[in-house]
Amino acid sequence: MEILQTIWTAISTPNEESIYIILMPLIFVEATLSILLSKEFLNINISRKKTILYILVIPIISILSNTFLSPNIRVIINLIVTPLFALLVFKTNLLKSILIEIIPIIVVLISQTIWVNFFNIILHISSYEIENIPIYRFVMSCLDYLSIFICYTLSKKYHFNIKLLDSMHKKNKIILIINSIFGVIAIVSQLYLVSFYAENQPFFITIVGLLSIIIYFFISMYSLANTTQLALTTTDLEKEKEHNKTLKLLHDELRGFRHDFGNIMTTIGGYAHTGDIEGLKKYYSQIQVDLNRVNNLSTLSPDVINNPAIYSLLAAKYHKADELGIKINLDVFLNLNILNMKIYEFTRILGILMDNAIEAARECDEKIINVEIRKDISSPRQLLIIENTYTNKDINIDKIFEKNYSTKENNSGLGLWEVRQILHKNNNLNLYTTKNDKFFKQQLEIYL
Repeated sequence: MEILQTIWTAISTPNEESIYIILMPLIFVEATLSILLSKEFLNINISRKKTILYILVIPIISILSNTFLSPNIRVIINLIVTPLFALLVFKTNLLKSILIEIIPIIVVLISQTIWVNFFNIILHISSYEIENIPIYRFVMSCLDYLSIFICYTLSKKYHFNIKLLDSMHKKNKIILIINSIFGVIAIVSQLYLVSFYAENQPFFITIVGLLSIIIYFFISMYSLANTTQLALTTTDLEKEKEHNKTLKLLHDELRGFRHDFGNIMTTIGGYAHTGDIEGLKKYYSQIQVDLNRVNNLSTLSPDVINNPAIYSLLAAKYHKADELGIKINLDVFLNLNILNMKIYEFTRILGILMDNAIEAARECDEKIINVEIRKDISSPRQLLIIENTYTNKDINIDKIFEKNYSTKENNSGLGLWEVRQILHKNNNLNLYTTKNDKFFKQQLEIYL
């Protein structure tokens, strides 16, 4: 009986050591539920191995910081560890890394506000007792974890998650990050005030105040998400506009072939009957030019170029080149959604290289640009190859990457310099530049 009485005394009276002992194993439960909720809500694909690593590493760091560091320092350390871990190990972007930490915090803050007021008003247990008496602290922690589990279950059952973050523009992501940080600060501040003044103000006022901040926070996020969705819809419309333009050109070309098919066959028959093989070869090569144009237009399709951003860019450059009388040979043999680099950076490089190729080819008598996107069969890498005819055979392929260097008047000379900056930021990219008597060639190598 004395042992039971000692245990009861230890957990029912303010005791910091008992709280530490009781909560230590619960940190692993909290880490498990938090990462499950974040994975589901943010639509993040994290392997089982990395999930287990998170569940082990984050609590251990938290325990060590709580044991050896002062309260102010350990709070900062604990806040930094989770997003940093997500960035380095999960390979998520900055916004998702921050939200992995913020989402469980928001759920816990809402849960604590509700239950603290319940304990105060119904059970007449003060905020101080909840914070410092082990048994109350344990019950409160369990209720918090139950709230996280309920949110995870609902998110998984009803597929409630944020997929929009994957395609959100960088500027909007920055706004959302700032909004999330200040939203959490406001909620934490409100909870801090509630913990001190809950006994002195009506429960209704406390709940209304906190819910107002939370609702405002989520409405602002929802509004930003809608704005982003509108921007994406506009992009999709532009893509469809380019595709319709391509289909119209393809339709006109096919109508032309259909109209002239009889004449073409008659002409081929004439060469065959007279045995004029050289004439037939020459005539076939002339037909081949038009056939290649039809094939290129067939390639310029969202089904082949299956990334909307890359498709829109290539379609715009193709039509620009076509208006200048430049022949583009386009071959895409790669699923562009599995590029081993950021789409944003890939489209920047692609756009700069295509602009340079068009600018150079337009001055030639024979205006040709060859574009090829494929896997390298000889090594684990993906290739973007752009080669074009050019007139300046003395161009220095080393100096073209220097800032402000340009072979044209009134040009900024920043395009290839910007490409080099992107290459420097990624250790799996290389740009190989060569030239011969006919073609100037840029080969972007993306290593896996």
